[in-house]
Amino acid sequence: MVMTMEKANIDWANLGFGYYKTDKRFVSMYKDGQWDEGKLTDDENIVMNECACVLQYAQTCFEGMKAYETVDGRVVIFRPDMNAQRMHDTAKRLEMAPYPEDKFVEAVEQVVKANLKYVPPYGTGASLYIRPYLFGYSPVMGVKPANEFMFRIFVSPVGPYFKGGSKPITLKVSDFDRAAPNGTGHVKAGLNYAMSLHAIVTAHNEGYAENLYLDPQTRTKVEETGGANFLFITKDGKVVTPKSPSILPSITRRSLVYVAQHYLGLEVEEREVLLSELDDFAECGLCGTAAVISPVGKIVDHGREICFPSGMDVPGEITKKLYDTLTGIQYGKIEAPQGWIKTIA
Repeated sequence: MVMTMEKANIDWANLGFGYYKTDKRFVSMYKDGQWDEGKLTDDENIVMNECACVLQYAQTCFEGMKAYETVDGRVVIFRPDMNAQRMHDTAKRLEMAPYPEDKFVEAVEQVVKANLKYVPPYGTGASLYIRPYLFGYSPVMGVKPANEFMFRIFVSPVGPYFKGGSKPITLKVSDFDRAAPNGTGHVKAGLNYAMSLHAIVTAHNEGYAENLYLDPQTRTKVEETGGANFLFITKDGKVVTPKSPSILPSITRRSLVYVAQHYLGLEVEEREVLLSELDDFAECGLCGTAAVISPVGKIVDHGREICFPSGMDVPGEITKKLYDTLTGIQYGKIEAPQGWIKTIA
């Protein structure tokens, strides 16, 4: 039976992508070699030592996921087990105590249930963004990992990540590197995003929506943007995604690849993508939790414009089919693969 709950008094249609305080958040502490049971709390503030490892050496990671109201009124979350696994892998890379994957999913469920009135109504284009994060809590002066950690989850109702919604965006080829060849590009470490801030501010000041980062070794291969993986469509309808050991394994991208193969019957190829071959593609999109797919109309490489045939007005045909199918699954309009959708209420 679907639960009904009065919604918060929010202008859902005009929500931006930003922080909006909700009622409850989850917190758990790791101390003396083990995690406590964790609890929900009203307090959105964190008090910690001035020498906490996260403040000194950026020992922190996070995840991003969403809860949706479906066409039949249920509240669901999309593939939370994948986020749990990715955070576990990231924590290991950053020498943090991983939060148990089963407990991660349970905590996400608790927080969403405690904030159901903030889940935007179906059809508004908004969703409830879920932000789990983990950081080194104990004071550390020498360069070494913390031995105490805090895991928290908060939620916030959000609108579209890019203000133009589904209107194609313009990117620039960045002179900055996103990640080192053997660095942390493949995990969701906070430090990856800290180093991208100057680059994204620079891009915005120059009139671009985002940066296209190249591989740092040869600067000839497409990697990703500051917050999303790439999908390209060839002129004969094949889906191509860049392959690199320093690309974050986007859950949305992996889901879109499955959708392309099993729902749309498209051929998919994961391989190195050269900057020099972008002129050969028919469509381009950025995929991630925040935007699902944002169509790209143009990429500017130091004054040289690479314009995709799909244009600057509407998404390309296959990009739109991929978006409509995946969001159809998320919103309960299309039957989901086994295990993709977790019903909360």
